[in-house]
Amino acid sequence: MVKVVVVLSFLLFCWADSTHLVFQPSFIIATGPRITTFLLGNIKDVSLNVRKVFPSNVTGSIDPPSCAANETLWIVTKELVGTNALRVNLQLNKSLHLCGDNETDCCPKPMCVLESLQVSACVANAVQASLLIQAKIHAHLISAFPTTDNQTVIPNQVYEPLGSCPCDLTARTCDIRCCCDKDCSPEELMLFQSHCHPGPFGGQLPLVPDYHCSAQRDNSPDWFPFLCVISPPENNPYLGLFYNGDKIIPKPRPSFQIPVLSEPVFNTYRQGNPIFTLDDQLFTIPQMAIGHCVDNAPVAFLENFSHKCVNLLNSCPTAFPFRTLASDLRVRVNNGQGGDVTVIVRDELIGDLSQFLSNAVVNPDESLVCDNVTLALDYTFYWKRNHITKVILIRSVGTVIFKGSVDLTTRYSAVFLTRDYVGESNSGNPGYQVGKPVIAGIKRTQNTAFSVQRTSINLWKPVRDGLCFTAEKQPVLFAMNSTSGCHLHVSLQNLTQCDLLRATVGSLQTNMITATYVANKGNPNSEKEADWVKISYMNSSNSLEVGDGSCGGIPSHIHISIWSLVTETTEGTAQSNIQAIQVRSTLSTWTLDCGGGDLSPCADPTETQMFHVTSSVTFIEIPIHHGPPKTRFQINFTEYDCNKNDVCWPHLAFPLTKYYTGEPHSQALAKGLILLFFFIAASLLGTPWRQIRQAWNSSSRAVIRDY
Repeated sequence: MVKVVVVLSFLLFCWADSTHLVFQPSFIIATGPRITTFLLGNIKDVSLNVRKVFPSNVTGSIDPPSCAANETLWIVTKELVGTNALRVNLQLNKSLHLCGDNETDCCPKPMCVLESLQVSACVANAVQASLLIQAKIHAHLISAFPTTDNQTVIPNQVYEPLGSCPCDLTARTCDIRCCCDKDCSPEELMLFQSHCHPGPFGGQLPLVPDYHCSAQRDNSPDWFPFLCVISPPENNPYLGLFYNGDKIIPKPRPSFQIPVLSEPVFNTYRQGNPIFTLDDQLFTIPQMAIGHCVDNAPVAFLENFSHKCVNLLNSCPTAFPFRTLASDLRVRVNNGQGGDVTVIVRDELIGDLSQFLSNAVVNPDESLVCDNVTLALDYTFYWKRNHITKVILIRSVGTVIFKGSVDLTTRYSAVFLTRDYVGESNSGNPGYQVGKPVIAGIKRTQNTAFSVQRTSINLWKPVRDGLCFTAEKQPVLFAMNSTSGCHLHVSLQNLTQCDLLRATVGSLQTNMITATYVANKGNPNSEKEADWVKISYMNSSNSLEVGDGSCGGIPSHIHISIWSLVTETTEGTAQSNIQAIQVRSTLSTWTLDCGGGDLSPCADPTETQMFHVTSSVTFIEIPIHHGPPKTRFQINFTEYDCNKNDVCWPHLAFPLTKYYTGEPHSQALAKGLILLFFFIAASLLGTPWRQIRQAWNSSSRAVIRDY
């Protein structure tokens, strides 16, 4: 399909005579189901009619324009775009796929539509302007045969989520640090060969273990085929690491011999699919990609993100994304059902730019003043089922004042909401992954059934000056012990109001952890109570003494203790769950230090000293087995210890031991006993047993002859 879009400049609008009507252009050859043109001039009381026209068999000319319309397959709509301009849209009301058995709304042959149309602009049944359209539209040809060698074969993304080289993100270009990129020359690889992307993202899949049947070598023992492990390559601990969503099955695609459709047929949105605008362009928002900020990065459906970009400004910005217009941001987004939704733009004025500027030097006489600088673009997508219902953009703008240069930090985010629920990403499947955020939640009170709204438990993240009022939050990461804090300026006057000081510090610490539950696994169900563990809050004892220049009972430190347990192992990867969590507040006494000859803090009520407000987290792993302590003989007898010897005799029958986790132990034991039975039967019925019987018979005959 080809959609004809005519873009008129401002001069063309000014040139149009306000007393006449004219179509621009006046003749169109259409090859797609959508046609767009403009009607310029005095558009008051204008009606539009469309009809099919036929050339004369004698002269070849077409009948003159008429205000009498006839029935066609086209729907005409109009949209006011200016004082003297209309956008005229024609939409084909017919399916473009080839007819099958007992189908009516379809194309009987590949040349689906071949006709001439005439659009007339009428005022009081008098033709003022006309447009001639020649429509030549082919049917959508989808191959019903299996894919051949000359067709593009799409791999199953469940098993090959990003292909053999996941970090190869740019076609026909060498990606930095991507050592498996075939576009990189040997000279380019030498520049970053020692800094390749590690792990599966860099194409480094785990090696085949020695006990796998595919690892057999020429020097492998004869019994290796009987004791090796058969496991399909799809059983990989990294399965799903780059894949998020439903199973994607390759569909038949047009071969290279069939004309390629110029405009793709749009399907409904699925998780991870890119979002498109109404004119079939990718909907983009500035984002971070491989350490760099990209101004036009596509947005994926149901994929939340939040990025910060730091840029050096030497002058006032004039282009996107630092200078934006509301008209440019009101993009018409394809909603996934054939319609569109327009982005709603709401402006927010930022007065305090301390979170956005750094290294700024302000001089009232020589400073540069930049108005209406875009500081943040926060998108909220409302969705239902597999389509978008509404898009709201909060654009934060402010006035940037600096001298020379300044580091400007801009923020960009996208959140998908449905029924007031934020689509959060999981931290494991099913157990927690190391380094992923610990998932917390607050129980919803308006529901009678158990339901949790996701949130996070946080620690202090000091920035810039390290003060508590400018510090940020950082989530607690699983299995990552951490300690952080900030500074609070306290004066003698503050220490005379201990209740207010305790309340202030307590409020700062309480804002770090507002959750009441924590998820015991990495992919919890928000409505299943068994997936959540209640947080235990405790306070240490401390006297509330009040003296000259001192206050007691200050909750200056909170400590989070999290107990985790390895519940199972999947392909050698441990699955850890959270069993319990405790948040303890440590109360302390704050006293001004007037030693060292500096008596000003104790003499001047406004002189301040810095006190520390801290937070920490400790992960405690619960041992799996609690057996009796080993004896001295067990400790010293290491001949059969697999961890201290190259030869491990207990692993000779590997499938029968506890180390084999490819299938339940009962099944492995049963198969091993059956295999042992076959060995014994082969020994009894084979050559050794026949030789023993021959020797026995020979000795028996010799004894009989003696008698």
